[in-house]
Amino acid sequence: YYKILFLIMSKTVVIHQPDFIPHAGFFQRFLSADIYLVLDHVQFVTGTSRSWTHRDKIRTSKGEQWLSISLCKASMNTPINEIEISYKVDWRLNNLRLIKENYRKALFYEEIIPYIDKLYLKSNKMLLDFNLRSIRMLMLLLNVERPIILSSSLSPKGVKNELLLDLLCKVNATHYLSGVGAKDYLDELLFDKSNINLIWQDFKHPVYTQQFNKFIPNLSVIDMLFNCGIEER
Repeated sequence: YYKILFLIMSKTVVIHQPDFIPHAGFFQRFLSADIYLVLDHVQFVTGTSRSWTHRDKIRTSKGEQWLSISLCKASMNTPINEIEISYKVDWRLNNLRLIKENYRKALFYEEIIPYIDKLYLKSNKMLLDFNLRSIRMLMLLLNVERPIILSSSLSPKGVKNELLLDLLCKVNATHYLSGVGAKDYLDELLFDKSNINLIWQDFKHPVYTQQFNKFIPNLSVIDMLFNCGIEER
């Protein structure tokens, strides 16, 4: 009885920026979570190794290569949810050409490409909207659908640890499932004081049959879908 009651009352939350066609580890956390809280009100970051909000990598015959979304110029402190997409360059056509050239011989190309075509068909004005469509599409294909809440809808307060705790408390979280990359800045004592259990993701990247020589991990999850298909997700 108590175990069942705990499971009913327990609520595990994942908080992450709305990245563009993310890698497998992004979605693996959802398997153990109840809510995906989209960190959309924080500053858009570009020009660093942490810049994944408007780009991700796919596999080509020459190795990994970026797929990117062209953006309108914005000031340094612009939040993600105010970043606009630019259509001065036809980046959608360029992305599709790159995807089709490199995955047309993949085993499950015909199964997956209609979803990719549909994703790129619509011209969203805002980066957030396009990215959320890409994430929802991939969640559907991976069968890991979860409720999505925008941080901007919760009147967020604070920065870093205080911001995360503020958001977690507002959605009545009991557990926060975080990537191990956050260990450098998360203060576990603060989470303990707020009665929120901090859980670290234990993600071991699956090795699957991939096109070309030598397996490359941490690509966009579309690489796995093209090579393995929906049934083997």
